[in-house]
Amino acid sequence: MTAADFRQIPLFPRWRPIEAARPAMSPPWWQWVASTDSLTARLIAAGGHKPFRVRVLRQGVGWPRQDEAQVLGIGARRYAWLREVALCLDETPWVVARSVAPLTQLKGQRLERLGERSLGSWLFRQPGLIRGPLEATTQAPTFASVSGIQGDATWGRRSVFYHGCLSLLVQEYFLGAMADDLGLPSR
Repeated sequence: MTAADFRQIPLFPRWRPIEAARPAMSPPWWQWVASTDSLTARLIAAGGHKPFRVRVLRQGVGWPRQDEAQVLGIGARRYAWLREVALCLDETPWVVARSVAPLTQLKGQRLERLGERSLGSWLFRQPGLIRGPLEATTQAPTFASVSGIQGDATWGRRSVFYHGCLSLLVQEYFLGAMADDLGLPSR
């Protein structure tokens, strides 16, 4: 390995296996970030009387980011279905999420028809659904600020869901408003 090769390796990778992030994560955050059940259901329960809403920020066909294409095993210049949403309680975004699926794998899934329903409401009803390993990050979501949402994420997580021949990457970022409303620690 040359000095130039070494300089190109990031000191801290953007995404880490969830277990590698655990030492830096408080137990209350671990319960949120490492959970494998429906995030929508957890948010509704945590919000109590506050109304839950999915706000669609953007949805359509486009190119995945390089790290997204890599985790899905597709080329960076391959079209994908992209969906960016804010999961809100009492109209305050608590989580922003970005989902990516290779366009060639959608075959009749009709995910574009979700509207303001959560992706989880569809995912967790699918028989034979398999969830890949969770990864975590402390980097802010770059897409949220484009939609006018302050992207002050405490933690982010992602995993790939597999349903038949569909691979669907789901990335969720827990925002500061959620931490404040629930009294969660900074990390």
